[in-house]
Amino acid sequence: VHYEDGNYVRALTRGNGVLGEDVTHTVKTIQSIPMTLRENITLEASGEVFLSKKNFEKLNKEQEKLGEAKYANARNTAAGTIRQLDPQVASSRNLDMFFYHIDNDLKAEVETQEQGLKKLQDLGLKTEKHFKKFTDIEKLIKYCESWHGKREKMDYEIDGLVIKVNDFSQQQRMGSTAKSPRYAVAYKFPAEQVSSQILEVHFQVGRTGAITPVAIMTPTLVANTTVSRATLHNEDEIDKKDIRIGDTVVIQKAGDIIPEVVEVIKDLRDGSEKKIKFPKNCPVCHEKITRIEGESAYRCTNDDCYAKQKGGIEHFVSRKGFNIDGLGEKVVNQLFESGLIQGPQGLFKLKKEDLLELDLFQEKRANNLIESISSSKTLPLDRFIYSLGIRYLGEQGSYDLAKFIVKHSKKEKITIQDFLKEITSLSLEEITNIDGVGNKIGEMIHHWFNEQSNQELLNEMQELEILVTTDNLKSEGKLLGKSFVLTGSLEKMTRDQAKSLIKDNGGKVQSSVSTQTDFLIAGEKAGSKLTKAKSLGIEIINEEQFLNLIK
Repeated sequence: VHYEDGNYVRALTRGNGVLGEDVTHTVKTIQSIPMTLRENITLEASGEVFLSKKNFEKLNKEQEKLGEAKYANARNTAAGTIRQLDPQVASSRNLDMFFYHIDNDLKAEVETQEQGLKKLQDLGLKTEKHFKKFTDIEKLIKYCESWHGKREKMDYEIDGLVIKVNDFSQQQRMGSTAKSPRYAVAYKFPAEQVSSQILEVHFQVGRTGAITPVAIMTPTLVANTTVSRATLHNEDEIDKKDIRIGDTVVIQKAGDIIPEVVEVIKDLRDGSEKKIKFPKNCPVCHEKITRIEGESAYRCTNDDCYAKQKGGIEHFVSRKGFNIDGLGEKVVNQLFESGLIQGPQGLFKLKKEDLLELDLFQEKRANNLIESISSSKTLPLDRFIYSLGIRYLGEQGSYDLAKFIVKHSKKEKITIQDFLKEITSLSLEEITNIDGVGNKIGEMIHHWFNEQSNQELLNEMQELEILVTTDNLKSEGKLLGKSFVLTGSLEKMTRDQAKSLIKDNGGKVQSSVSTQTDFLIAGEKAGSKLTKAKSLGIEIINEEQFLNLIK
């Protein structure tokens, strides 16, 4: 949350740690967040929005009255509420927020975490009141353990405590590894385990056609929510745990969120249990399913399967794709069932009048969705490729493919049709030889873009005036043509941030050391990559030397 001269100006989600979503309009409705601070200062502070147990229960009672499905848990509901387009929805749900971190130069006035929390309080920002300072590790451990019984008495959900080094200068000296700070650690409570009986098994179909077995169980209270379904993952997992219909099983919520079967209580078997048999045909479209050697999942082979198409739309509109707000699972379902869309291109043909005929929409919500779809029509080429949902092709692979095509086309600007022309002009061998692609992904890319129906889809998107940008892919900068490998922990940045810096400056990031590597960036506790780099005579640099290369 940002304040300028003491006044609230904006709020952003954490996002990927660098880029988040603007949620100023919804956060503004949270009563515990002041619009004016008690001091006339500029401040950037972070914390967590939450939904109290009391308000979550009240919200679910209202859902019941309306005949709507209950929300699964308070955490996801709070996150979804913050991303609502309509601030009135956020206002009606009575969200709350605790602040715990000062992100800007105000740190100069406070030297410790404890002082920072008290400063936030003095400014009128709400903090969690149970923070405590320790100088004895044994007392700290006992304090953490004492919270096992207290968590149920709190008016909001918690899954543990965070322990931080108090002194900010000491925090800075300790730095961070690629994944987490060295000065802080989360103490997580053990997942609550309960028993339940498997009544039957349903099979769900995902966007890639993967068939996932889901256990339907006797409704059981786990971590304050009633659980009646749990994923069984795949056939191998079922065989490994010897799970059968009728079994009494131990379940828990992984990370206090996702229900999973931990083990079978075999002593309670009475002989009536039945082995779980996978279907021979897709449970949605009834076409043939198959299991490729080396893979754990069965898959539907029908490209026109309703479940695959619907899952593809949900992927298409996701945050890493077109990032269209307001298109949740329920809306996508209704758009499909009403016949308003048959594929992703149909989204860009929707009119307000179409939406107003659906149960889920009134004037304002319809306007917001149409506006959100319209504003999504310009996006980076790599995100466009990712949104297509090509199997095995993730974010990095989409970026590598987009960058190669831009360089190959030699055009200042590129359209969807330009991209299609370039990618279909490449042989399978040429595609698999693109840095970051390889055989498995290359085969999928080659097959997907040479399918006539997919080519028609891309041409239609061009006609619908969807624009792709390539500014983030231009090959320029001080590291142009240079290849880097990272090893060990860096002090001033995460490895993901270092990779972004390398790419932004025209360099390449490799996962392993080879004769093609120009530099190895070695941090603390560098491993076998350092030994190999030395044996190959690769230039080894530290973090400071790397930063000097791009100054």
